Amino acid sequence: MDLSNRTVLIVGGTSGIGRELARRFAAAGSTVAIGGRGQEALVELAGEGFGTISIDVTDVASVASARDAVLARYPELDTVVTMSGVMLLEDLRDPAHFEAAATTIDTNLLGTIRVIDAFTPHLTRRGAGTFITVTSGIAFLPFPPMPSYAASKAAVHAYSEALRAQLDGTGVGVVELVPPAVATAGQEKVNPHALPLDDFATEVMHLLSQDPTPHEILVKGVLVHRWAERDGTYDDLVAQRAQALAMLPSRQD
Repeated sequence: MDLSNRTVLIVGGTSGIGRELARRFAAAGSTVAIGGRGQEALVELAGEGFGTISIDVTDVASVASARDAVLARYPELDTVVTMSGVMLLEDLRDPAHFEAAATTIDTNLLGTIRVIDAFTPHLTRRGAGTFITVTSGIAFLPFPPMPSYAASKAAVHAYSEALRAQLDGTGVGVVELVPPAVATAGQEKVNPHALPLDDFATEVMHLLSQDPTPHEILVKGVLVHRWAERDGTYDDLVAQRAQALAMLPSRQD
């Protein structure tokens, strides 16, 4: 992927990984627009020179309105990154967890699908372009305190594979970004092994620039998750990660 001359929309890019990748794309020479719900963050990003779009991926009308606004301003759009997501703790012994599960699936999975559906006609008409979906190492190695997050990201992985197959021959590629724990949004407080954001972004941009671009963008720090089942380490690693269930309020004395 030539990073120097893209027109990129990052949905869910108002903070963390998305915000840093927006800066990296811009620094490489691409035109970047950022979509999200946080109005204060959008104002800050506009001040940095980014195009900004208000979008709520859980709302079909909002997604359609955002698409129309983006394409009116950036008719040459060729890259759509969809990374809106929530990470919520759930205690599956308590039926009240269902609200968190529904929110997670609606944002992480259905939100991804809504964004892809909105821009697929544009990209296929162009005959060239790229969708970048964002999953997680947790898609391949579940983190038991966040079961619906793991399920939603595993579903986005499967959806990305199917989308790539269905778009074959259209000129539109599908790239899946698979982050490990990255030191942003407080992750470094929960996980001292979280990868520094700067290091993560540098490795991602290097992998994206390879020719051909890999179907999955796997930084070194996520390989242990991605290939746990293949390598025979899956059961032991899930058991280790299950120790984190102690963080659930109902498990604390």
